[in-house]
Amino acid sequence: MKVKTINEFINSNQNPEILFWVGCAGSYDDRYKKVTKSFVKILNHLKIDFAVLGDEEGCTGDPARRAGNEYLFQMQALNNINTLNKYNIKKIVTMCPHCFNTLKNEYPELGGDYEVIHHTEFLNELLEDGKLISKKTNVKITYHDSCYLGRGNKIYEAPRNLINLLSENLHEMKRTKESGLCCGAGGSQIFKESESGNVEINLERIKDIEDVNPDTVAVACPFCMTMINDGINEKNLDEKINVKDISEIIEENLKN
Repeated sequence: MKVKTINEFINSNQNPEILFWVGCAGSYDDRYKKVTKSFVKILNHLKIDFAVLGDEEGCTGDPARRAGNEYLFQMQALNNINTLNKYNIKKIVTMCPHCFNTLKNEYPELGGDYEVIHHTEFLNELLEDGKLISKKTNVKITYHDSCYLGRGNKIYEAPRNLINLLSENLHEMKRTKESGLCCGAGGSQIFKESESGNVEINLERIKDIEDVNPDTVAVACPFCMTMINDGINEKNLDEKINVKDISEIIEENLKN
């Protein structure tokens, strides 16, 4: 798998088209590392010049800020900004809506101004330019809107355009887009135990999924991937319903 660090580009006097911000989940979570590989395979298939920061990439600080540790957030953010500015980075693509939101909307106040694009937006641009071509599948798909991508940044159509590229069998849940239901992981909740007496949000979301009865739940966020997978497994639906990132479905159906 062909992946170059930004240093390799700099040393060969080249500039990458994009910096791929892998994120903590894409780097360390066993399930989401598969999504990283799928996205990289698509980039390589389309011959897009991209670089990663490698060991120089740190957590964006989103979990720290959501948990109330502003000092830690600013320390992490400034370290990353110093690195990005050192390499004169202009355009960043990331798979994680939490990274996306933080890099795009919160880093500018600390001196980090970049064009930041979520991977579904980037893939949709390639689709609209006629570069991304995929085979059609008859798989019945429903799409779960990430809060940070959807309500937080109003990105609803790019993921759906990609799914419609893949299948004519997209079925929406009753709570979708502006009315979408959170997976339960935002605001650093993913790192906490559930509070006594509260409804498990991810299990509530599984009810919406069961109503649609899909073959696959498409997601575009590592937090959503974890929470929806956990809910599917708890309800013993894992042999019936797959949970996949949109880029995984595309990579499985790429045309040469």
